[in-house]
Amino acid sequence: MRLRAHWRLWFALSIPFMLLVVGMCGYKWIEAGEWTWLDALYMSAITLTTVGYGETRPLSDNGRIFTIFFLFGGVFTMFYTATEIIRSVVGGQLQSYLGRQRMERTLAHIKDHVIVCGLGRMGKLVCHDFERQDVPFVVIDNDTESLNDTKYVHGIPLHGDATSDEVLLHAGVARARALITVLPSDADNLYITLSARVLNEKISIVARAEEEGAIVKLKRVGANHVVSPYAIGGHRASQAVLKPSVGHFLEMAGSNDVDYIVEEVLIEDGSMLCGKALKESRLHEDFSIVVLTIKNLTGDMVFNPQGDSILEAGHILIVVGHRSKLKEVKRLGRPDEK
Repeated sequence: MRLRAHWRLWFALSIPFMLLVVGMCGYKWIEAGEWTWLDALYMSAITLTTVGYGETRPLSDNGRIFTIFFLFGGVFTMFYTATEIIRSVVGGQLQSYLGRQRMERTLAHIKDHVIVCGLGRMGKLVCHDFERQDVPFVVIDNDTESLNDTKYVHGIPLHGDATSDEVLLHAGVARARALITVLPSDADNLYITLSARVLNEKISIVARAEEEGAIVKLKRVGANHVVSPYAIGGHRASQAVLKPSVGHFLEMAGSNDVDYIVEEVLIEDGSMLCGKALKESRLHEDFSIVVLTIKNLTGDMVFNPQGDSILEAGHILIVVGHRSKLKEVKRLGRPDEK
């Protein structure tokens, strides 16, 4: 679409020059005689611009007929040219202005979203997952071209330096539920983590670490989770050899391309599951859901919970089951949902 708009603009700009050439050749061919190329060009120019200076030299009848058609055709064509140029320039500026205004309004009201700092290879994968899961997010990057080339339905691109408090506040860090910083520099990720923790004490922060020593530092300044791509990649490689079936299951369970996935279900206050024993919830009987783990209020994990385990508000169930059934179970975890 952008290339088509540029082509139309360049075509419109070339029309006046083509008309001048047509008029110059027409006058030179019709009048001939004492008319020079400069006379023909000058007559063509004053006819197109309708300045009314009069004829350069006396015109023959054929020359006057040509002038009539050239004048009407040239005026309407020049009007089209002016309209196209104005539409391209003003329309593009207006569209850009309205786009910025819409983005600013959205940023001013967005909440419970995720902020992604860095749109490199890892950042694009994170944004792609959020896009598929319909999770609202704001992605911050210094590279304008990279932001413009990536279009998201649920994501807002924000140009700026993520290490700046002003940019983080603009992205709504005070209202965000989580921040993921995946810049290639440990120093930048460390600074962003510290800034985000100061600006929002409750935000969940996930940080990328390149060096092993950065993991401890990132956790010390406020990161809830630290991800090391090399550590994860090395672990995946070893599991592919030592436990290939387990590795394949975990990889498939985290994919959006399969029907059976691993998911977490938060039990909120007022849910019909609150106060019930696990066996009374009938999650397995009614939804074919397998509860792998219960994360209790203290953060401890209860693996392979028994049927008499009591479900309470704030518990998080780690379950595996069919994608469509898990959506129903997640609704059961919310208040007044049956």
